[in-house]
Amino acid sequence: MTRNCILCLCLSLGLCLAAEAPSGAEILKKVDENGYAATRVAVSEMVIHLARNTRTVRAKSWVEGADKSFTEFLYPARDAGTKMLKLKDELWMYTPETDRTIKISGHMLRQSVMGSDLSYEDMMEDRKLVDLYDAEVTGEDKMLGRPCWIVKLTAKAPDVSYYSREVWVDKERYLPLREDRFAKSGKLLKTTEVKSVAQYQGRWFADRATFKDALRSGEGTEFVVDSLRLNVPIPDYIFSKASLRK
Repeated sequence: MTRNCILCLCLSLGLCLAAEAPSGAEILKKVDENGYAATRVAVSEMVIHLARNTRTVRAKSWVEGADKSFTEFLYPARDAGTKMLKLKDELWMYTPETDRTIKISGHMLRQSVMGSDLSYEDMMEDRKLVDLYDAEVTGEDKMLGRPCWIVKLTAKAPDVSYYSREVWVDKERYLPLREDRFAKSGKLLKTTEVKSVAQYQGRWFADRATFKDALRSGEGTEFVVDSLRLNVPIPDYIFSKASLRK
């Protein structure tokens, strides 16, 4: 009787735990909910580790929803005043050295931003993952000492930058802690690994992460968040072409 009761209890517990495991779609939805804010204002640095040297680029960004973003580069002196404006799926860049505004489109979107491991496509991607990918839980692991779901993402449409992704998602905070991005052929294109996290207005975000373009030499680009404010008012004029030349 006792042995049978224990077996039944263990079986019931196992079934309960299995039932509690969220689906890939549910995980992806919570990842989007955690990362979404009506507006974001951030100051950040990119520490770019090139094959022979290292350079640091500092910028301030204003973001509204998934369709509007404006970035001004503050440092070093040679890049100060360079600005980028995204409106929906269009991107413009102004450089004070040439005093010209150009539209970044087509193959140019795949080019490196300031010599970093991030492309213009990477910088523009603010749409919710659940709208872009189907998701499937493929396993469990630990990152930064925290239990994670391993989730495989497969593109729903052909217009996404990466056909598939493998994401390690913190089980409690629903924050991605590692990500591998692949071409349709299965070739690894880029990796992202979070090095530390911080709370901003009660929510968890990565404040230090390394991006590595698998097709480039060097040790990757370290992205560091100095400050982040969420759901703050942003004047409409920020997201205008006129702001590029101010």
